[in-house]
Amino acid sequence: MADKKANNRKNNRNNDEDYNPKFRKMRKKVCALCSDKNLVLDYKNADQLKKFINDKGKILPRRATGACAKHQRDITTAVKRARHIAVLPYTQE
Repeated sequence: MADKKANNRKNNRNNDEDYNPKFRKMRKKVCALCSDKNLVLDYKNADQLKKFINDKGKILPRRATGACAKHQRDITTAVKRARHIAVLPYTQE
């Protein structure tokens, strides 16, 4: 009986050494700005920038937004410009 359970565990590993049934591998996110060429990031468009900040007003990291490094820098610059001209608040409490 115990041997069957041990064999099942070995078979479920799918020959992957990092296999852990509690954690599922996340699909890699695709940069929304790269995939849609018509989408232009504008610091004056607050509705567009709100997707890239959290409820406290912090800029979300790349792993959360799914943006590539180039566009994450553009997002950061646009959010900071929007904050400076008071389109976006620095904090949202």
